[in-house]
Amino acid sequence: MDPDRIFGALASVPRRQIIAFLSQTALSTSDLAERFSLSPPAISRHLAVLARAGLLERERQAQRVLYRLKREVLLDALARFASEVDGPLRRETQASRTPREAI
Repeated sequence: MDPDRIFGALASVPRRQIIAFLSQTALSTSDLAERFSLSPPAISRHLAVLARAGLLERERQAQRVLYRLKREVLLDALARFASEVDGPLRRETQASRTPREAI
């Protein structure tokens, strides 16, 4: 899991909206294009970015390819980021306490 790639993929509003839809159900490129004011090729490009980041899994059903959010990958990336941010802040807060406050 490459956090830079994941957060780069999440930097786009349409990709975050796509993730929101895919968190509910598996959808094809054409299903997603119907929900957005984007062409199927534009949706495909967004899906490719999300897939390269490891956020999607693909499932072929005959002629269609369905995309689904890999929820655990997204949640793990967010949790790691939160711990990276929280750790230094927590240490700074604890270090700034007076000895009496620490008790």
